[in-house]
Amino acid sequence: MKPPLSKDSPLVLASSSRYRAELLSRLGVPYTQDAPSIDESARDGEAPYPLALRLATGKAQSVAARHPGRWVLGSDQVPSLAGVVFGKPGTRANAVAQLRNFSGKAVEFHTAVALVASGVPITAVDLTIVRFRVLGDAEIERYVDAEVAYDCAGAFKAEGLGITLFEAIESRDPTALIGLPLILVRRLLAEAGAALP
Repeated sequence: MKPPLSKDSPLVLASSSRYRAELLSRLGVPYTQDAPSIDESARDGEAPYPLALRLATGKAQSVAARHPGRWVLGSDQVPSLAGVVFGKPGTRANAVAQLRNFSGKAVEFHTAVALVASGVPITAVDLTIVRFRVLGDAEIERYVDAEVAYDCAGAFKAEGLGITLFEAIESRDPTALIGLPLILVRRLLAEAGAALP
């Protein structure tokens, strides 16, 4: 049995992402961060949902191995269009190319969370559908110059200027698109027995 979450035994967020850290802070749960060390490459033919789930679980387990006896939370987000998986762009050219691909289309974002609390991970996945406006090249260029989002799945920041790229967002959890679905995180913590505010 894991000790209750406290300042002396905080949750470990298996991520170096400042976006996920900012989101997790909203729950008022004490936590620290530790970056996972896993290969995040998709396997041949791997679909978006199982990829997101595998990566979130792998991150949590990787960090849990370094923190025995602690609660560890992992998360991963995989955007896909017509079954094709897109990674983080990494460069301006890749960001422009991704947004050109997404223009006028509905893109699925699978955001998985995995909590290691007593050996076997408990998991959940949120599906958000982003419907992009038809975007001209000049508009895309202006966006990528105004808001650098090369480290973000989908090449945008929904919490920033990226929201202007969309026609609509279909989701059960508005925090999922930013990278950590807090409704699911709260549910997993409660299922594992955490006392939450």
